[in-house]
Amino acid sequence: MTKTDYDRALFYTHRSEWDNLLILMVRTRDHFLSKKIERFLHAYHFEHDYKLIETYLHALLRYLDHAAENTTDYFELLPS
Repeated sequence: MTKTDYDRALFYTHRSEWDNLLILMVRTRDHFLSKKIERFLHAYHFEHDYKLIETYLHALLRYLDHAAENTTDYFELLPS
């Protein structure tokens, strides 16, 4: 897995680009990321409890932080 998906998810979340986040959810190979995005978008569109929306948003952001730190990008593996 590359950091690109995590960077895009963070960017789309920060800019409130929900359509692009949905497309990323479908295209990513990271099933955990896909599920975190799905739960957040569902809560954002259908929940009335802002605390629950905030909980799913923080779960998504925590996962993005964790995954980005623990993922080696392909270009980092190439010799200089």
